[in-house]
Amino acid sequence: MLKDVFGNFGGAYVPDKQKEALNELEEAFLKYKDDEGFKNELHYYLKNYVGRSTPLYFAERFTKMCGGAKIYLKREDLNHTGAHKINNVLGQMLLAKRMGKTKVIAETGAGQHGVATATVAALMGMACTIYMGKEDMKRQALNVFRMELLGAKVVAAESGTQTLKEAVDEAILAWVNASDDTFYVLGSAVGPHPYPTIVKAFQKVISEEAKEQILEAEGKLPHSIIACVGGGSNAIGAFAEFLNNDEVHLIGVEAAGKGLESNMHAATLTMGEPTILHGMKTLCVLDENKEVAPVYSISPGLDYPGVGPEHAHLSEIGRAKYVAITDDEAIEALITLSKLEGILPAIESSHALAYAMKYAKTLNEEDIIIINLSGRGDKDVEAVSQYLALKNK
Repeated sequence: MLKDVFGNFGGAYVPDKQKEALNELEEAFLKYKDDEGFKNELHYYLKNYVGRSTPLYFAERFTKMCGGAKIYLKREDLNHTGAHKINNVLGQMLLAKRMGKTKVIAETGAGQHGVATATVAALMGMACTIYMGKEDMKRQALNVFRMELLGAKVVAAESGTQTLKEAVDEAILAWVNASDDTFYVLGSAVGPHPYPTIVKAFQKVISEEAKEQILEAEGKLPHSIIACVGGGSNAIGAFAEFLNNDEVHLIGVEAAGKGLESNMHAATLTMGEPTILHGMKTLCVLDENKEVAPVYSISPGLDYPGVGPEHAHLSEIGRAKYVAITDDEAIEALITLSKLEGILPAIESSHALAYAMKYAKTLNEEDIIIINLSGRGDKDVEAVSQYLALKNK
């Protein structure tokens, strides 16, 4: 059996019917994760369909502008579908195929996980339904259309804040009622056991490649790894291979939105408290009644009120440091990287870039920072345009 908790966090706080489906998933994962046929098929698609390995790029002009440490970008934005999400989707859907499932469902916030799931469903000939908050569907209309072009049905979650939390709520409910023939492709390192462990296993390819690449380029390990954190899949993938290298600093960057002093942020690790959400014990932003509070970020991939349980554990034991960046800082970083390097990053990834712009100055020129550039920003062009128009009024 897999480890089901991370210190004081994790577990599976779910009804018995859902527990049966989770046990089935865990058995399949344990059976196939080290199976040579499974690993070879996954490697084939990651290489020939996704385009891995992704480059580790020295951002020379960005480094010069920041001052201090050398900055490398792990280019997950160059994956097929434009983000890190497809690494995990391929792994989970190859499991689904071996489990005899014919349908998949998924939740999505920024739309990148939904697009990746719809893409692989088309590749494998599986029926696909994506749950997405109604508000996020407006903000990410391009990705909604992409999912529909790929043959997926996109269902609007219309309760609550109409964002990622509600999409997860509805996806889980739909899965529990149809788990005999349906596989739930969970997109982040959240949810009940064994999902956080499975997502980490399929995303650790990011840090496996980055470690090998930086040793080849520089002959030493980086001083720091920086990644944005919503639920936490790109960050746990970027951290995984370095967790046992204590000299490597791990920094997760979450959304401060309009400021930590406001109630319009999604800074779960900075401002959260322990509670149960989506079948896991983790840190969440709570209101005065100790209920899960609405959260906000300009980034639809970061406005989740909880976080993956392993991140909560890494924060508690001090192995990783978590900081928060505002909307304004993230947009500034997006524009800066675009103009200096000709790379348009996702707003999510721009949170990590924004923190690096401040942090690099505190280090020496021989120090190295790797930023996980988790996705590309094509999907965010309209949101950035609207933001700048309002700002310049």
